Amino acid sequence: MKKKILVVDDEPSISMLIEFNLKLAGYDVRCVHDGEAVFDMLKPFRPDLIVLDLMLPKMDGIQVCRELRKQNNAVPIVMLTALQDVTDKITGLDNGADDYMTKPFSPQELLSRIQAIFRRTQALPGSGGNVVHEIGRLTVFAEQREVRVDGKAVDLTPKEFELLLFLCRHRGKVLSRQQLLHGVWDYHFLGDTRIVDVHISHLRDKIERNARAPEYIMTVRNVGYKLSGPAATESAMQNASL
Repeated sequence: MKKKILVVDDEPSISMLIEFNLKLAGYDVRCVHDGEAVFDMLKPFRPDLIVLDLMLPKMDGIQVCRELRKQNNAVPIVMLTALQDVTDKITGLDNGADDYMTKPFSPQELLSRIQAIFRRTQALPGSGGNVVHEIGRLTVFAEQREVRVDGKAVDLTPKEFELLLFLCRHRGKVLSRQQLLHGVWDYHFLGDTRIVDVHISHLRDKIERNARAPEYIMTVRNVGYKLSGPAATESAMQNASL
């Protein structure tokens, strides 16, 4: 089935441009023009991804993101903003956006970012078992896309999960921000590495006892990050049950 994308922008010319290019790429696309309309479309359309403008009537993009995450809706969100201020972009990420693009933008780059998100959010191909990463109090179930700390489920956004899983697969290895940007966001062009820092901060808030003194996600000054932790096992479990 075609992936469904909801485009939310109050500028008709931009909505039409995005819709045309996404439909050409094979996606099922619907457009709405204000923030409140997003919630009217959730049940009837069930989007797999939302392209969301920051400045919207009735309810702005930040409010939409915040409300979706408050409802535990983990649909991936690509935020569009005409604002150049880094603070505005980080505010979007802090409130649940998975990625952002600054207007004006290339439709092809937007398409590439959407395709990258879909590649990364697909469940791993089944191999008869579920790879489980166990690191101290932390357990990551790869195929089930679930995380537990001390046996309790942790609610992560799709991008936070992908980042944690990527770190698990490279446990103990120091990864630069650019490596993480390429590995998790699948960018093959120069990207803003601050998006990595924001998601690392969110992960620490959710899996660490003390985000300011992390046990797992360590900062390597002037380089990047690495995942470490107590002695642990990493195994493949057949028909693992939660």
